[in-house]
Amino acid sequence: MRIYPAIDIKGGQCVRLFKGDFNEVTVFADDPAEMAVRWAREGGEYIHAVDLDGAKSGSGINDEVIKRICSAVDIPVQVGGGIRSMEDIENKFKIGVQRVIIGTAAVKDMDFVRRAVDKYHERIAVGIDAKDGFAAVSGWEEVSSIGAVELAKKMEEIGVSTFIYTDISTDGTLAGPNTAASQKMAEAVSADVIASGGVGNISHIEALIPTGVEGVIVGKALYTGNVKLADALALSR
Repeated sequence: MRIYPAIDIKGGQCVRLFKGDFNEVTVFADDPAEMAVRWAREGGEYIHAVDLDGAKSGSGINDEVIKRICSAVDIPVQVGGGIRSMEDIENKFKIGVQRVIIGTAAVKDMDFVRRAVDKYHERIAVGIDAKDGFAAVSGWEEVSSIGAVELAKKMEEIGVSTFIYTDISTDGTLAGPNTAASQKMAEAVSADVIASGGVGNISHIEALIPTGVEGVIVGKALYTGNVKLADALALSR
């Protein structure tokens, strides 16, 4: 199981939200690129970055910051937030991103996802953010009528090979991931599922190992020191 250190970007800073609430923001670092260097130096194999401003507004507001992250580390970077068009995807690849995560657009425009996967294959992932089992969109401010698992199955049919599955109710809480929901998602599709949300200590990561997820995104717990990256990496291997 792979560990993905998370870098959430808002206003150019490295932040964490509480349950996806844009009014519940904690700033952990002024320079996200410095944080990326730290996680790479400590053994991180893949950086997970999110443009929170982009997720809300639908455009690559923090692309310069993301470009600095990609330039600063030798490990791959995956990025989500505000990716709504082929041009958005191409711009991310131009600045050094390895894998692009489509979120809101996966719910609202399946043809766009199909075109992206046809062109870029495994470099396209789909982020499914769930609230009470349903997919949320637009920076988690709107909940759709499509079930998270149902959405994943539809996306897999058109060739999506990686999902980032976030349970919004646990995100940023440190209270533990929704292991049952993560397992349900992992069992529903043959694609890789990366679990996200709620990891607060090393036992939470351990609890995800038997669920069959390919990886786990760890954010706030790394920044608070509740989880040491080296410990998480040792456990996951």
